[in-house]
Amino acid sequence: MKTKALKRIAEALERMAPAPLATPDFDVADAYVWQTEPDALHPVTKVSRVDISLLIGVDRSRDTLLENTRQFARGLPANNALLWGARGMGKSSLVKAVHAAVNAEGTPLKIVEMQREDLPSVARLLNLLRGSGYRFVLFCDDLSFSHDDEHYKSLKAVLDGGIEGRPDNVLFYATSNRRHLMPRDMIENERSSAINPSEATEEKVSLSDRFGLWLGFHPCSQDEYLAMIRGYCTEYGVEIDDETLRAEAIEWQATRGSRSGRVAWQFFTDLAGRKGIKLG
Repeated sequence: MKTKALKRIAEALERMAPAPLATPDFDVADAYVWQTEPDALHPVTKVSRVDISLLIGVDRSRDTLLENTRQFARGLPANNALLWGARGMGKSSLVKAVHAAVNAEGTPLKIVEMQREDLPSVARLLNLLRGSGYRFVLFCDDLSFSHDDEHYKSLKAVLDGGIEGRPDNVLFYATSNRRHLMPRDMIENERSSAINPSEATEEKVSLSDRFGLWLGFHPCSQDEYLAMIRGYCTEYGVEIDDETLRAEAIEWQATRGSRSGRVAWQFFTDLAGRKGIKLG
């Protein structure tokens, strides 16, 4: 009786357990989104991005990330990268544009986007990617951690790899407004109240040190802001004279209270709409 009961329990548990995730068909797309509950890699056939030539004022970061990505796509050593700094200055746009540029050169490369909230599932994702013949950039946008956030421990599996090591065919790119991935006031508060200040936040702060590349993004100048808009106008065929563009763009910037690549694109979107130009 006990044997039969145990057998029924085992069968019930097997029915309740999720089936192993099948290896995705990575031939159908160059970009994927990782989602959990249940685990799945969803192909993205049309990625929301701009051409790399339209990214103004980030020349050094652009060239560095592009070369690092080229090396990785060709099977050469490359570094995980943290793109940090001012909001709206094209950090995530650069990652997507670099991916497209490398693929356009004829070197196959996949990109997988995952949310910060899904970091605890990263080991399962890495196991899926590990066995593929393709190379992947694993991308996490707007990455940061609060004082009680334990997700950063999962990130170490990507950066350090644990006992298995990070798969050779996976590279990790992240964007953040914070250089150390946590608020500066939190760092200072924990250091000032700790018994050993030098070790109080070492585990979290050292997380950013695990990125081989730190690429900083800073607020743009007015000339760079106007050049971004002019570049969009040229790319999409929107005709406007320099004097009018300058006056309208500066007024738009003043109403927003900030100047960035995102604000430049928002102004251009409004301008294109007024001119009857479709951007799709």
